[in-house]
Amino acid sequence: MKEIVLDTETTGLSVKDGHRIVEIGCIELDNLVPTKNIFHVYLNPERKVSEKAFEVHGYSDEFLSSKQKFLEVVEDFLSFIEDKKIIIHNAEFDIGHLNNELSLIGKPRISNSNIIDTLELARNKFPGSGISLDALCKRFRIDNSKREKHTALIDCELLAKVYINLIDQKEPTFDLAEKNVSKIALDNNQDYYKKIITPTKKELSDHSEFLKKNLKKNYF
Repeated sequence: MKEIVLDTETTGLSVKDGHRIVEIGCIELDNLVPTKNIFHVYLNPERKVSEKAFEVHGYSDEFLSSKQKFLEVVEDFLSFIEDKKIIIHNAEFDIGHLNNELSLIGKPRISNSNIIDTLELARNKFPGSGISLDALCKRFRIDNSKREKHTALIDCELLAKVYINLIDQKEPTFDLAEKNVSKIALDNNQDYYKKIITPTKKELSDHSEFLKKNLKKNYF
């Protein structure tokens, strides 16, 4: 099953105040393992970045002025997320901004039915505890030292690991010397591993014999 981990950065908090998206980052997961497929763009928001937003992500008006506009990347973005569940931390914020951008150019809005909000997952799993991305990284012992500023791709990498832990699917890390290990690299610094263990003929035979001897009755 393929899913998309998504994060955005913006010029400010509220679309009601005319704030726009300046960065979109997406990482594809295939059965919870990050693939090499990513979508990442900086955007010209066609307005100034607020001082508070600049303190968060560090993208200046000068830097963003030469970037593409949302209209120029929207088809590639929609194609990337098509028919996939979208994993977001605090989805109300990101989807609100994305749907605002889509509405401005006459495109259909993203349906909430396709969204998994890790903020809600964390709130239900750890009521009364810190549920920010940094707090969850600390809880699950995920290294977030690269997160000096809020940048979309770094936040996506961290959120992918948080999401796996939130749904109780521990991130697989196996010894590379072992057999039957398939390796998928997210980038030059992060490797993920899956191990498939195939039972031997004797194990299958022993299992079959056990079922015959011990499960003659239907206990359910």
